[in-house]
Amino acid sequence: MATKKATAKTTAKAPAAPAKKACCRKACAKKAAPKAVKIYHDKDVDDSVLKGKTIAVIGFGAQGRAQALCLRDSGVNVIIGVRAGKSFKAAKAAGFETLSVDKAAKKADIIHILLPDESHKKVYAEQIAKYVTPGKTLCCSHGFAYVFKNIVPPEGVDVIMVAPKGPGTEVRRVFEEGFGCPGLVAVFQDASGNAMQTALAIAKGEGLTRGGVLECTMQQETYEDLFGEQNVLCGGIVDLMKYGFETLIEAGYPPEMAYFECIHEAKLIVDIIYNKGIAAMNAVISNTAEFGEYYNGPKIITPDVKKRMKESLKRIESGEFAKTWMKEAEKGAPTLAKKREQLAKHPAEVVGAKIRQLFERKASK
Repeated sequence: MATKKATAKTTAKAPAAPAKKACCRKACAKKAAPKAVKIYHDKDVDDSVLKGKTIAVIGFGAQGRAQALCLRDSGVNVIIGVRAGKSFKAAKAAGFETLSVDKAAKKADIIHILLPDESHKKVYAEQIAKYVTPGKTLCCSHGFAYVFKNIVPPEGVDVIMVAPKGPGTEVRRVFEEGFGCPGLVAVFQDASGNAMQTALAIAKGEGLTRGGVLECTMQQETYEDLFGEQNVLCGGIVDLMKYGFETLIEAGYPPEMAYFECIHEAKLIVDIIYNKGIAAMNAVISNTAEFGEYYNGPKIITPDVKKRMKESLKRIESGEFAKTWMKEAEKGAPTLAKKREQLAKHPAEVVGAKIRQLFERKASK
């Protein structure tokens, strides 16, 4: 173990940069290193910019609820805009002034839309747009609607993004513990000259600047977020789990064991990476497992995977994916529904449900 730690320390040291070859300015410009990301904390924020302002959180799902509660606990005047139904009742029960979307948009100084991406275009056009008047601010937590022009904001309004890097339940949990999720802030349109200050003040109200928020562009957040979801976090990991599970059971191994090896234990590995990084994860697994990572990993995830990832990124940046998804959503998302139905019947899901029941904590009598 000591040897492994020493090795990790040695490899962490960056090698000396090789001598640069002569190149044309155009080529060099393309390969120029990105600017250092600016990170903000509580001390960098003047939250007085929200004094006397009303924020309408549109939507009361996981993110809407979490962000609204955190902002209210920070002394910000928050109202909820949501259609009649379960979410409306939940917002009322949480003690918020709860209105229809159009009435909330009319009353608010800052309209923070936290709806599913596919809903923004219709809801904005039908219930919000006419109340987006000069001096107001539009806010979101994902730039999809603006980057792909599902919402085209008028002149005279600020358009900002405050994006917690965590699910709503995590945003709220960490806030209540006295800390905060990290996050991103961006300015898409700065009519007032104070758009960034507003974004940072909202981020502080949600506890994000306790952890630290990174300044980016809305395009960067949108493209990277979609890429990560499709290629690694959801598309990549889920398919890797299913293929591993299928390979073992097709070879005659018990499905229950295949579930443990290819799905259940992924959380244990990811938790270590989340807290301390990949090298730290390798330091606590067995030498056999670590050697297997280097020996077999490149045989499974080969360079052509990276090539296909680059093709995926191009589809995202060009808007091809967004157009495909919006067309699917407009038809009622039949393909999505079919895929969900197929996944529910996958052996990994069937076996997994049984396995998880075995380990549920039973209330003691």
